[in-house]
Amino acid sequence: MKLVVAISGASGVALGSKFVQYLPQNIDVHLVYSQNAKVVERFENRRVTLHDSSDIAASISSGSFRVDATAIIPCSMNTLAKIACGISDNLVTRVAAVALKEQKKLLLAPREMPFSAIALENMQKLATLGVVIAPPVIAYYSEAKTVEDMEKFIIGKWYDILGIEHNLFKRWS
Repeated sequence: MKLVVAISGASGVALGSKFVQYLPQNIDVHLVYSQNAKVVERFENRRVTLHDSSDIAASISSGSFRVDATAIIPCSMNTLAKIACGISDNLVTRVAAVALKEQKKLLLAPREMPFSAIALENMQKLATLGVVIAPPVIAYYSEAKTVEDMEKFIIGKWYDILGIEHNLFKRWS
């Protein structure tokens, strides 16, 4: 699987980093980071292709690169609004536009709350286009005992959406 992971904004970067760290080693990861999410040093021990968000000509900006899925974790409201309006002014928003154009799986994890009416309208518009809107919501039924357990549950749910096998949480039997 070829997966683009974009980390947008500063708040929630740790969750995006853990999403990448827990990925199975057989996934070809292309990481895009915004100027506010400089996370390069966190992936020294993992095979990750790094792309700067200002590199609009990067390989992943083309539909012919054939990415299987794109996840933007976290997704700032600014990034979400640009995607909803079709603005591709950096590599993060360009890979989202390519995912939409190529009808590939696109997962956005909006990180701010409460959501304004404008943000909800943008999310509804994107959901109508097939984008999966999956904010990092705590699931009390997961029986998490620690913050790390909660994070693994959230990341595991994102993996489920993207079709990535994992054992980050115990499933219902």
